[in-house]
Formats: sequence, structure tokens, C-alpha cells
Amino acid sequence: MVGLPFHPAFMGLVSSSKEFHWMTSVFFGMIFCKIVYELTGLLSNLCFKGYTKLSNTEKVEWNNRGFSTFHAIIVAVASLYLLLVSDLFDEDSRDESIINRASTLSDTILGISIGYFLSDLAMILWNFPALGGLEYVLHHGLSMFSIFLSLISGQGQVYILMVLFSESTTPFVNLRWHLDVAGLKSSNLYICNGIALFFGWLVARILLFIFFFYHMIIHFDEVKKIFPLGFYSLLMVPPVLAMMNAFWFWKIAKGLIKTLSKARHSQ
Repeated sequence: MVGLPFHPAFMGLVSSSKEFHWMTSVFFGMIFCKIVYELTGLLSNLCFKGYTKLSNTEKVEWNNRGFSTFHAIIVAVASLYLLLVSDLFDEDSRDESIINRASTLSDTILGISIGYFLSDLAMILWNFPALGGLEYVLHHGLSMFSIFLSLISGQGQVYILMVLFSESTTPFVNLRWHLDVAGLKSSNLYICNGIALFFGWLVARILLFIFFFYHMIIHFDEVKKIFPLGFYSLLMVPPVLAMMNAFWFWKIAKGLIKTLSKARHSQ
């Protein structure tokens, strides 16, 4: 019942249970990355003849992008469900501040994402700069830092899930790379994927971030109640990610224009 005093031992048990759940989720995220990495290599070897012709570095990136895509699909679907379908963040569903709302599922998704970002960052650093430059290290570092603070505090998860939904563009980014390496850069699929990536990025990483900042402004009285480190992180990290998204969107737009121009001239 709300308001009842609980024994300190019971509260410690609850805390230990939550910590175990967090660590299990992170560990699961890392294990699933390893499993999908190996399965991607196995299935690609069986289903795609060109896989054997790739260099060792290309095979590593090919498999890496396999678990990157898988993670993106999982967190995008889960974030969409938690934000729009469930009543967890429904303004009128409960009296609790929207900033302090969390659930077992949201904690699990955040933990899995930390496991993914740890695995991917480890591979990026181990193979640096083959899998990505310093911008990827910065992106993953900021993402993990923000997710970790939100997970252990139980605050601001609505904003973390909004950002995680932006991972929905990752499958299109990875498919573009796969098609390029497979020698299908001039195919219709490559062109259609480029168009989908452009509009997907516009919605999930540009317009969504505009809504993100709008939501923060109208709920700023609640946002200010987040613990200090979390509050200042929420003020600083999203703008950095937004600028990175805008820069990458500019590059995507340039690439799409170039691809469409080549396709038009080849007709």
C-alpha cells in the first residue's frame, strides 16, 4: 500500500533484485550481440555467395552490422510500444510524474541497449578505425552514459526511449552498406533504400528530436526535479546528438541526390 513504511532489509532486497535485473539485461544484450554476430556470418556464408569473397575486415563489419540491425529493430519496436501503445507514459493514466515513470520492460530495454552499445563500442575500438571513427565513439559513449543514468535512477526514461526509437533508421543504413559491398549500388533496391533512409531519418532523427525538445520545454517544471547529473546531462547530451543527426542527414541528402542523378543519366 502507498505510504506504508517498509523494513530496511526488504528495501535492500528490492534494490538488489533491481540491480540483478539490470545486470542480467546488460549481460543478455552482450550475449545476444555475440550470437547474432555468429549467426550473421553463418547464414551469410550459406545464402550469399559473395560473402566468401569479402576481406576479413569486411566480414567483421558485415557481421557487426547484423547485430546492429537486430538491436535496432528490437529497441525501435519496444520504444514505440512503450511510448504510444502502453499507458506507461500516458499523461492522464496516472498521477505520477511522467519523468519518474518506468517499468520492468523499459528497464530491460535500456539494459539490453547498454549491452549492445558496450559490445559495439568494444568492436569499434578493437578494429579502429575500420568500423567507425571518433564520431561513433562519441555517439556510443554519450548514449551509454545517458541510458545508464536513466536506468539506475528510474528518471527520464520517456526521453531515452524517444532517442532509442531513432535507431529505427539503422537497418536502412546497414542495408545500404551491404548493398554497396555486394556490388549492387546501381540496383533499384539501393535507390529505394536510399529514399526510405532519407525520409526515415527526417522523421526519426530530425522531426522527433524537435518534438523531444518541445516535450522537454512544456514539462520543464518536472524535468528540473531530475537529480542534478541527470538533469544537466539531459540538457547537454541530446543537443549534441541532434547536431550529429543533422550533419549525417546532410550527408545522406547529398548521397541521395548523387544516386538519383546517376540513375537518371543512366536511363
